[in-house]
This record gives sequence, C-alpha cells and structure tokens, in this order.
Amino acid sequence: MENKKELGDWLKKFNLDHPLVIAGPCSAETEEQVVKIAHQLKDSDVSVLRAGIWKPRTRPGNFEGVGALGLKWMQTAKEETGMLTTTEVANPNHVELALKHDVDILWIGARTTVSPFIVQEIADALKGTDKTVLVKNPVNPDLSLWLGAVERLYTADIKNLGVIHRGFSAYEKTKYRNNPEWQIAIDLQNKFPDLPLILDPSHIAGRRDLIFDLSQTALDLNYDGLMIETHYDPDNAWSDAAQQITPATLIQIMKDLKIRKEVGENEEFQNNLKNLRAKIDIADHQLLETLSKRMKISDEIGKIKKNQNVAILQTSRWNEILGKMILEGEQQGLSEEFVLKMFKAIHQESINHQKKIISE
Repeated sequence: MENKKELGDWLKKFNLDHPLVIAGPCSAETEEQVVKIAHQLKDSDVSVLRAGIWKPRTRPGNFEGVGALGLKWMQTAKEETGMLTTTEVANPNHVELALKHDVDILWIGARTTVSPFIVQEIADALKGTDKTVLVKNPVNPDLSLWLGAVERLYTADIKNLGVIHRGFSAYEKTKYRNNPEWQIAIDLQNKFPDLPLILDPSHIAGRRDLIFDLSQTALDLNYDGLMIETHYDPDNAWSDAAQQITPATLIQIMKDLKIRKEVGENEEFQNNLKNLRAKIDIADHQLLETLSKRMKISDEIGKIKKNQNVAILQTSRWNEILGKMILEGEQQGLSEEFVLKMFKAIHQESINHQKKIISE
C-alpha cells in the first residue's frame, strides 16, 4: 500500500484545533452508565464516545460484554449528546450489527489484527461502506502484520482508515500492562505519514496514574489523537477497572496536556538544534565504532572456544555482565529496561559472530 493522502481526510472533517479525543467506558454495562458518561463528556474535547460491546477476554469466565443490546444504548447516547460513536468489531456479524445501529467508527482489536483471515472477512463485510475503520496494533510487536491489516481494508476500497497504538505484549514484566515500543509506531508514521495515528494509553498503562505521561509523550511524537477509557465509577467497572479514569479527570488531563509545535521557527533555536544534532551524529558514529571493536573481540573469543571445543553460551558470564551493566547504566541515568534491551541485542550479535566462527 503506497502512501495515500486521502487516508486522513476523515479526521480533517472534525476541524479540531486539538488532537482527536475518543473516550468512554471499557465496557458498556447498562444503558444508564453509557448515557450518563456520554453526557459528562459532551461539553469537553471528546468528539467520539467509545464503549466495548463485545469483549474478547484472554481467559474465559470474565465479563465478555453485553452484546448487541449495548448498541441501542450507544444510539441513545448519540441522539441525546450529538457525539459520534465507536466500538470494536471482531467478525462480520459484529460489523453487520454495528452498521445497523449506525456506529460511526469501527475499530479492529489487537487480538483480531493478528489473524489475516478474520481481518479479510471484516474487510469484505465493510466493502461498499464509507465507515471509518481504525486498526489496533497486533498483540506482539510486528509492524508488517499491523500494516497488512490496514492494506486488506484499503484493498477492499475502505479509504477512511487510521491506526491505534495500544502497546505490545512482552515476556518480561515492566511497569506497563503492554510495552509502548514507541519506535514501531514511529516507523509506521515514517512509512505512512498521512495515516492517522491514535494512542490508547489506557491499554498501554494498565493503571490510571500513567495515563497523563503516556498521552503527553504521544503529543510530543505528533500523534493525531487519543483513545482513553473513562467511567464515572472506575473502581467498580466491570472490566479493566484499574486503567479507567473519571470524565472529570479526563477533562483536567486535556487542559494540562501541551501541544508542541512540529517545527520551531526561532533562528537561535534552529542553530542550537543543529549543533546538538551534529553532536548526536558524532556520538552515534562512535557507538558503531565501539560496537564493531566489541564484535572483533567476540570473534577472537569464538576462535578460542572453537579450539577448545567450548560451548558458545556461558550463562554465568552472561548473567554477570547483565547485572553489572544494569547497575552501571543506572549510575549513568539509563533505565534498566533500556540497558536490558541494548545488551540482549549486543549479546545476540556476539553469539551470531561466534557461531559463524565455530561453524567455519
């Protein structure tokens, strides 16, 4: 799919002077709940009311949504407040029901994006409509799979498209429910700058105290919008209680967020930025030189191991390096998460070098 400028036309029609805000409960629970939240959000920066009608859960036995009944509640909220509505669809039947109840924007969830077969079925069900469709990133960090889902919809002649960055699953525990992996979204932005990019800080965070910082980061990275879960009684929500915030909190967050200029026009700023970027270029070059030197040492180690018929992986040595580098990294102001990722990548490249030596 080559970049198409019309992909973002649907967003321009909102004519907003701030990023698009989509908000509402994780799950539609009752008609009173949906309508009450819509009214509390009506006179804010929120343009679109969201609510989960069908809730795909990781394990059975949890609340899985009220089903099509909730679509009627969203219709009522739309009639009373004038807000647009959006919900997740996971199969053609969901699409048919959402269209029947005049849902304005449909989104494809992370668990659905991983299946090209299901995405194709949804694309076929939407063919011939002018609905806006947003695609959440797949559960695991796979940019091709994410873009593939968008391409299937585009090929089905659906031109009002956007993507939602909701974070990625990780084997190791972090402070986030789903790791942001910002670079993946940045790579997507670079490939398709006209494809609207929306952050879902609720699912990245998994806890409400991280929502503001994640939202500000998204704005700093020129995201086009935010999708934030809101509930008037978050602690007693039927699903994902820990990550939902009240409408009042959301309204305050919108006031506190800062929208940055994409380009600074001040000449002094431009000169300072140019000088600092030149320093970064030099530092990056030195980094590559240092890494190259390290790999040459790994080659020598590989030769010694080959001569002595010794295994490549030395677990105790690897654990020793990791522990030492994490401590040194903290002293240098580097996060444990960053140091782990960096040295795991370096270690993998070192293994590749030694494997090549031993295989020769």
